[in-house]
Amino acid sequence: VQLVESGGGLVQPGGSLRLSCAASGFSFTTYAMSWYRQAPGKERELVAHITNTGSNTDYAESVKGRFTISRDNAKKRVYLQMNSLKPEDTAVYYCQGGGRLNYWGQGTQVTVSS
Repeated sequence: VQLVESGGGLVQPGGSLRLSCAASGFSFTTYAMSWYRQAPGKERELVAHITNTGSNTDYAESVKGRFTISRDNAKKRVYLQMNSLKPEDTAVYYCQGGGRLNYWGQGTQVTVSS
């Protein structure tokens, strides 16, 4: 089982990034998927969630209207489009899925700074 995130980096405030998570080794279309983040000195928090079909999504209040989660079941990928980024969005972003199997990726660093 693998969840491999990519797309992180350094971006200026107000900029955009698109994170991608490639899944393999499990029945991707069976499970909802989520993006979490963890900033230095803080607990890991749920950022966005998408159901297995992609028909429903949910977001943390802090990112509503700025971030969009989506998935491509044919490609076994889940995405996080992040717009209007703020310094407080700086964190390591993790992809999570698999229900009770609780699979996690290794994370990708997002740094928002001028």
